[in-house]
Amino acid sequence: MSRARSSYFHRGGNEPLLGSTIPEHFSAIVGRFPENDAVVSLPQGRRLNYRELATAVDTTARGLLGMGFSPGDRIGIWSTNNIEWLVLQLATARMGAILVNINPAYRAKELAYALENSEIQGLFTIPSFRTSDYVALLTGLIGELEDAGPGLISSRSFPSLRRIVLYDPVKPKNTRAEQHAGFTVWSDVLTAAAAVTPEILDETTAGLDFDDPINIQYTSGTTGFPKAVLLTHHNILNNAWFAARALHFDDTDRLAVAVPFYHCFGMVLANLLCASVGACNVIPCEHFDPLQVLEAIDNEKCTAVHGVPTMFIAELEHPRFREFDLSSLRTGIMAGAPCPPALMNQVIEDMHCSEILIGYGETEASPLTHLTERDDSLERRINTVGRNLPHQEVKIVDVQSRQIVPLGEKGEICFRGYHVMQGYFGDDEATHKAVDEHGWLASGDLGLMDADGYVQITGRLKEMIIRGGENIYPREIEDVLYTHPAVAGAAVFGVPDRFFGEEIMAWILPRENETVSEAGVREFLKPRIAHFKMPKYIWFVEGFPMTVTGKLQKYRMREIAEEKLNG
Repeated sequence: MSRARSSYFHRGGNEPLLGSTIPEHFSAIVGRFPENDAVVSLPQGRRLNYRELATAVDTTARGLLGMGFSPGDRIGIWSTNNIEWLVLQLATARMGAILVNINPAYRAKELAYALENSEIQGLFTIPSFRTSDYVALLTGLIGELEDAGPGLISSRSFPSLRRIVLYDPVKPKNTRAEQHAGFTVWSDVLTAAAAVTPEILDETTAGLDFDDPINIQYTSGTTGFPKAVLLTHHNILNNAWFAARALHFDDTDRLAVAVPFYHCFGMVLANLLCASVGACNVIPCEHFDPLQVLEAIDNEKCTAVHGVPTMFIAELEHPRFREFDLSSLRTGIMAGAPCPPALMNQVIEDMHCSEILIGYGETEASPLTHLTERDDSLERRINTVGRNLPHQEVKIVDVQSRQIVPLGEKGEICFRGYHVMQGYFGDDEATHKAVDEHGWLASGDLGLMDADGYVQITGRLKEMIIRGGENIYPREIEDVLYTHPAVAGAAVFGVPDRFFGEEIMAWILPRENETVSEAGVREFLKPRIAHFKMPKYIWFVEGFPMTVTGKLQKYRMREIAEEKLNG
């Protein structure tokens, strides 16, 4: 089979890969745009230009060294979106520690898993958010904290953990009086910086290599236990840089960041993307709120907005949507879950995002592998995830034989290139299962490729429904359901069936003030899909189980459905 007729695509680039570490590249950006807005945090009422951000980063990096942290140490952050999160991201990169991103929605068991799994030596956290009391949770998890004084701690359950730093985004200059037993406060970090000269910090940075690991991201956990994905300077800096180039981003752009920083989408494709070109990172909210995002776009004249499809739906359907001037918007990335074509059209027309791009990838790939381009036809921007980014390879292989399939045939999508993770931290067996001996990362996603390298996602390998020997891809049915005028959201998955092996179930979220019936849905689907793709079960719901990043947790839906059906 010739390469020209097979589902393999290598994309070179007119620009070479960046050969620098994150702090080296950031330093050059600060030198070029010192007075540009770097970050605006509306919940905190604060804004920093690039010179001020660089000063905060350097002081924090010196403080980390002064507290005894070294290059290669794991420093976790368990927090919602705020300026300190960004500062710590760049400060750990500056002195060579590995930042471990922890989902702020984690409860005790999940946090304990991350602390132990990544062997975290330092943890930064906020006191609380909404109903989550992080101090109480940590105190309950680590009994030794109650009797510990300020500074270093010792835990039998988490022997690697040496220090927990508490900071309040609303009152960043914590005083000793606000300190809880066993916790260090942010001001202690700044005080520790005095013991480390700028020259020592520069020497430490100069000793770093762009292939050094710099970040641990936990997979979103839609199936099974999350794995600790180990990423390098080279992985994520180049991914952010080439994403910025695709967006035609420069120092005049302002990005409304609605996605969480703890996820690759926020940390790499928002924080690092802005920092890679001197653009402004606008934080509308600690945790996604559609009204606050709309207000931020209007007030800060944002030129771009990122989000997963469910976020864009929430913004478009907010009752006050028409009150806001969104004409400053130009572009952004919609990713993290399949985008229905009808939603894409709405974002282009109603949100003025004429250059909105569809992105695709996964945490193990730093995360972006594919992105549409603003010059692509509307059909390609709506129906595909574009081509792979420069300096990446992609192929579609048969699920069983692992051979490359012909163009236009469905198979599993695999990646190879600078963006593939270094591995799963402390889990060589899982790493070898995910990345083969030739360096190919298996995505677990199903798709097909055309002759120009454009990829269309058809579903998840584990989500594929096999009904009576027929392979059914939920995405096909979901896309049709999304075109129903009364349907705001849809999720299709398989449930066990004694006769067919699996049957099809559809969960439907009706639009507000719209009426839709099971009979009406069936009548709508009948002329639009093959008879064997018609769902046996159609349930109307008020919402879907989701991860914090907006990914549908179909395994949880399946569990709920099985319980009810069996009952």
